[in-house]
Amino acid sequence: MMRIYNIFILLFAGFLLASCSADEGNYIYRELNELAITGVEDAEVLTYSRLVITPDLGSEALSGDSYTYEWKAVDRSNDYEQTVIGEDMNLDYEVVLAPGLYSLFYTVTEKQTGLYWQKEVQLTVSSSMSEGWMVLCSDSGRARLDVVSSVTGETYHDVLAENGCPVYMGPRKIQWLSDKTDAASPYYLLTDDGATRLGKDDFGWKPEYDFGYEVAVPERLAPHSIVSSGFGKVIVSDGKAHYCEIMGIDGLYGSAVNKKFSVAPYVGANVLATQVYASVHLLYDVDNCRFMAYCPLLSYNDLGGLEPLADMEEFTQIAAGMASDAGVTGTAFQDWPVGLSFVYLENSRYDPGNGKMGMTYVILADGQKRYLYGIQLGDMLRYADCTYVLGKGFYGDLSSCTGITSPDNLYAFSSLKNYMYYAQGGTVYRVDLSETPLKAEKQFTLSGETVTCLKFNLYQKNENMQRSYDLIVGSMKDGEGKVRVYEGRESAGDFRNVEPVVYGGFAEVVDVTYKERVY
Repeated sequence: MMRIYNIFILLFAGFLLASCSADEGNYIYRELNELAITGVEDAEVLTYSRLVITPDLGSEALSGDSYTYEWKAVDRSNDYEQTVIGEDMNLDYEVVLAPGLYSLFYTVTEKQTGLYWQKEVQLTVSSSMSEGWMVLCSDSGRARLDVVSSVTGETYHDVLAENGCPVYMGPRKIQWLSDKTDAASPYYLLTDDGATRLGKDDFGWKPEYDFGYEVAVPERLAPHSIVSSGFGKVIVSDGKAHYCEIMGIDGLYGSAVNKKFSVAPYVGANVLATQVYASVHLLYDVDNCRFMAYCPLLSYNDLGGLEPLADMEEFTQIAAGMASDAGVTGTAFQDWPVGLSFVYLENSRYDPGNGKMGMTYVILADGQKRYLYGIQLGDMLRYADCTYVLGKGFYGDLSSCTGITSPDNLYAFSSLKNYMYYAQGGTVYRVDLSETPLKAEKQFTLSGETVTCLKFNLYQKNENMQRSYDLIVGSMKDGEGKVRVYEGRESAGDFRNVEPVVYGGFAEVVDVTYKERVY
């Protein structure tokens, strides 16, 4: 048996040798061209400019008849949509891609073999208004939007005049809601006449951007601001608060939350935490002069099916019952104030207790007296960021501060330190809230000018967060509006010796918001 097996092996080996001999001459052996693509690098271009790239392929054997070429842009922010922008060895392309971040693939393919070589780089497409300051002006009462471009360094005036946007009177605010609205139109123009969204690239307008498409009630709502937190948004229009729930889909603003009293046109919320479930919002009942808490998810059965709107004493008891010792923190004041007149409210990211609960500051009046309350608003469920439901974070008497009773004062609160700023005429003051008694410290005076806007911009991108400490001042003199930006982080909030960056050529400045890149 072994002998037969060995004979079989020898026969099989012979067959293989014969086969190899028979195939000799059937293959063409040649040296393949090896391409090393250089000269194709990351690039940033403006829309409607020309993108010219001349690659070096490192080979003398290239022939236009032997190879094909493809330049393909893949949109990273739009479902990886692919666009072929060139089919020649060199690229000369007028950029008509939408602003965004792209992967640019350059592919060289040998026709005869199908072998290909590919180079991938990053292509950033910007428009002149992809990033910069949005300056909302009142031009004889008409809402006018100017843009100071950080891309080109130029200022573009009245950018809504030719994009089909209706004329709106009584400008109030220009706002960016990146994660609580349609990504194609995340900017809101808020006015006395109503509100509308604006497109992300060049503030384009469509009829369906009108705020009426986001409302489920018959009246035309005109919000003063849109405050988002957790799974929803709250607005105040004509003394009535309206809630819009967003849980995976876009909801609509429903009927008024408060039916028996009017509230101030400001809404308190946690603007620091990134993950909040059962958000607590702060309203001020201007008829009965009291704080009200609104937690829309309280009405859900698994949270007890409770009335979502309650005065602060009742809401404190609800919070203590649901969260035990984590219901309310802080002892800055004992009782929730009643009987005081509302002056101002602002949300900040200042978080002295590291509880992921930004401070909401409220100024209240009792005749010629002015009092400041710092309230921290958290999460009724405390599943994610927030440690507590409520916090009594600060209380102080502002009555000794210079000119604090003027009805024309503008206010701003820092997210860097425990500082309050206010403007009277052309002078800006700072109040150190860590001192007792509270007193005003003059920061600077803009000679002959009147301050018309005072704020800290709350940036949304991580790379810009430290700029949230910069003080923004809009002013007016002899019919011209100006915007000044005072650096805040290095100066630790003391702007007395800070030389601002100045932009001019505006109408009366009402609001200023920084447009960050959305890609």
